[in-house]
Amino acid sequence: MTADTGSGQPPALRPVTAADLPAVNRVIERAVMTWTLPERVKRLSLASYRYQPHDLDHLTLVAAELPDIGIVGVAAWEPAQARDLPPGKSALLLHGLYVDPDHQGHGIGSRLLEAAVAAAREAGCDGLLVKAQPDAVDFFAARGMERLAVADPGRDYPHRYWLAVR
Repeated sequence: MTADTGSGQPPALRPVTAADLPAVNRVIERAVMTWTLPERVKRLSLASYRYQPHDLDHLTLVAAELPDIGIVGVAAWEPAQARDLPPGKSALLLHGLYVDPDHQGHGIGSRLLEAAVAAAREAGCDGLLVKAQPDAVDFFAARGMERLAVADPGRDYPHRYWLAVR
């Protein structure tokens, strides 16, 4: 799928560098502020969604960038913990996927998700796991991801989605 961004050009996907983090975090802030949560909750939680230089040591971050506009989306992933996965499976955990609200609905999020799926395949994983924010569950379900049952409500994140990649 090629993203139709309205500009006629698909976004370029590339690794995020420390120098990109201010732009990445602006995209995240703009996206988070559209979530269906009280304004105070969004403002208080923003710090936990922003990426810092040390995160680049543990996460893979990929930016979606448009010519003459800059970074309009970002995805981050890392190896998933076995306790969060279906038994006997390995996966990458999609840590975050954000698209600037002005550029949503043009396939950029799908393109970033495809990059995470490709990374999971390349790593030899069985699948991709997402712990989705409630406003994003329809996005992941529409892309064929299966909602995982909550076995332990005290521990399991309620909106976990799984996509087998092999």
